[in-house]
Amino acid sequence: MKKKPFYIIVPVSDSGSRIDKFLHSKITELSRTRLQSLILNGEVKLNNNIINNPSKKIKEQDEIKINFPSPKKTLIKPNKISLDILYDDKDIIVINKSSGVVVHPGAGNHENTIVNGLLYKYKNNLSSVGGKLRPGIVHRIDKDTSGVIVIAKSDDAHINLSRQFSEHTINRTYEAIIWGSLKPQSGTIREKISRSERNRQLMSVRKEKGKMAITNYKTLKIFQNSDLPKISLVECKLETGRTHQIRVHMNFKGNPIIGDKSYGKSKKKFKKINPIIEKKINNFNRQALHAKSLGFVHPSSKKEIFFEAKRPKDFEELIKNLEKFTI
Repeated sequence: MKKKPFYIIVPVSDSGSRIDKFLHSKITELSRTRLQSLILNGEVKLNNNIINNPSKKIKEQDEIKINFPSPKKTLIKPNKISLDILYDDKDIIVINKSSGVVVHPGAGNHENTIVNGLLYKYKNNLSSVGGKLRPGIVHRIDKDTSGVIVIAKSDDAHINLSRQFSEHTINRTYEAIIWGSLKPQSGTIREKISRSERNRQLMSVRKEKGKMAITNYKTLKIFQNSDLPKISLVECKLETGRTHQIRVHMNFKGNPIIGDKSYGKSKKKFKKINPIIEKKINNFNRQALHAKSLGFVHPSSKKEIFFEAKRPKDFEELIKNLEKFTI
């Protein structure tokens, strides 16, 4: 299937910018390196002329056209995996991702990812904007986080959704089970996030640098009695989408997510607790985080649509067990 090129007219506010920087500001899910590669490979036209210079300056009313070549054959193996599809049309696919499943291939994960399953079911009917390793992938959630994600079938849908994410107009709601109780019980966390200096694989709140991350939260329920340390079920609505944002922000508040092996203690010793519930809590072997809902404007119909993913069995069972021991 031939891919449609992407067109954009340069607004007056961006006149004088480098073309690679301008395109990166408009197609934020693509790295600047990938955009530079497309330019160097002759896939970008400026006023209908192919350019090969990523630093080329643009001016008001310039027309830019990007051709996204179809993904080349790769070693990604289509796998028949179970996909909980909530919605599917000619533009998008909405999936309820299970915990323990990686979204796309990467170091140490080459098979049985969401992308492997998509390639098996949809063949080449996925957008190519994200490159050969990420066909259709507009955004991600962590391997051990469950919940709703949207996939793009066409390049137009991909770019449209990416723009909504970059403009923070996507409605994203998560649920998390955390240690302790947040103070205040409802509020907004505004803290910059960047790579941790101690471990480059992790993120951390950095006052002096990083990208601003905004998490709106409210406490839904507090579980507590004489045999149970205080534990809370919270809802988080994201205004931004930084890597590990909720996990980092909860840890920063002193309330790490239960089961989070990277940003909190995966197991905790209790001075006094019923051994049954202690085992239930400590045997929860992933971060208790669920992407509950996703709302956005449909790329073609321009209508607002909303999807909700049911809590997975392990998440629901942990809540029920906590409720049994709550006063």
